[in-house]
Amino acid sequence: MSHLNEYILHETRRQFLARGRNVLGYAALTALLGENLRLWGEDSPVKVTLPHFSPKVKQIIYLHMVGGPSQMDLFDYKPVMKEWYDKDLPDTIRMGQRLTTMTSGQKRFPVAPSKFKFSQVGKAGLWMNTELLPWTAKVIDDMAFIRSMHTEAINHEPAICHMQTGSMVGGRPCIGSWVSYGLGSLNENLPTFVVMVAEPTNKEQIQAISARLWSSGFVSGEHAGVPFRSQGDPILFINNPPGVTGELRRKQLDGLKALNELNYRQVGDPETHTRIQQFEMAYRMQTSVPELTAVSNEPESTYKLYGDEAKKPGTFAYICLLSRRLIERGVRFVQVYLNNWDHHSNVGGRLPMQCKDVDQATYGLIQDLKARGLFDSTLIIWGGEFGRTIYSQGGLTRDNYGRDHHPRCFTMWLAGGGIKAGTIHAYPVVTLTRNS
Repeated sequence: MSHLNEYILHETRRQFLARGRNVLGYAALTALLGENLRLWGEDSPVKVTLPHFSPKVKQIIYLHMVGGPSQMDLFDYKPVMKEWYDKDLPDTIRMGQRLTTMTSGQKRFPVAPSKFKFSQVGKAGLWMNTELLPWTAKVIDDMAFIRSMHTEAINHEPAICHMQTGSMVGGRPCIGSWVSYGLGSLNENLPTFVVMVAEPTNKEQIQAISARLWSSGFVSGEHAGVPFRSQGDPILFINNPPGVTGELRRKQLDGLKALNELNYRQVGDPETHTRIQQFEMAYRMQTSVPELTAVSNEPESTYKLYGDEAKKPGTFAYICLLSRRLIERGVRFVQVYLNNWDHHSNVGGRLPMQCKDVDQATYGLIQDLKARGLFDSTLIIWGGEFGRTIYSQGGLTRDNYGRDHHPRCFTMWLAGGGIKAGTIHAYPVVTLTRNS
């Protein structure tokens, strides 16, 4: 026990505060309420009010397009820019905005209008790129577009971290962890928060994706995202090794639990309970995960909906189908990452491949959730960590151009979850004239 006593002597600040959490909590409450401290009742200063509308969202699918999709080539139609082709972006528009080192040395900032065809679609007549996203256009009336997204981060790593955790500096819980912490589980046999990384068709400009993006930060480790591999066994070592039966595994876990409980009573480290819960979850997942990932049991009509790519493990379409299966089984938060939206060059060559990856799969996901009665209670979020510039990075031709990072104003869309569909949320329109 000498080693245990030494461990207790080196306990962390969090462990120390946790030991006296009730005393410290009451002291803080007394200081805050002061003269108003009294039992809750009709005269209580604390009033509980209900929201002005009934919340509908129970689960979330967050489709993060890593690299920053070009808003003016997808959902933010700017027809006047055709008149500004190859003219320098006025300083009065840029107004000293930060530039990345990739374009800070450019002598010119030539305006690059989108080369793709836009059309008005849906009952609301919203404009979008129908040349590359014909399937998405069919469900545009189910979407709400936010064109006024804004961030201070101009480089990928801090920008993605900011979008996922609310801070450009790592160490805080991500949005999926907060959902897990606040709402809890709907299925004790699967994680509350699952993360998957899709494989893009084109891999020309892959950005690093680190586990800190699905970290639980200072929240208990049980609320961290559980990454599912896109190919092979979804979770490593999910199966028992040769010679280890289910009964033997159960005995091993019971023994480990007894030792961990003894450690917890002596030390009080909350991460010990996290380990216990993770062991138990892994045991239950040995049965639930194989059934979850058996997508080959889906009828052929499912693959007509999502496209044939859904039959290939690792593709975005496959992961969209798997996301529906996760939602169907009660997973609260599904985080999906699709890389290679960092189009500094060759927008004309690379964007069509990216759009083909997501187009029919996105349509299929929305329609599938609708058919199963899950759409109104599931919020779908689509977007990147920032947008792209209206001016071209590097060379410019009518058919090809590049776009640098643009954090000040970009587009994301929402669908499901009771959102007001067929709408656009944006800043007041600014008209760019030749005299600007």
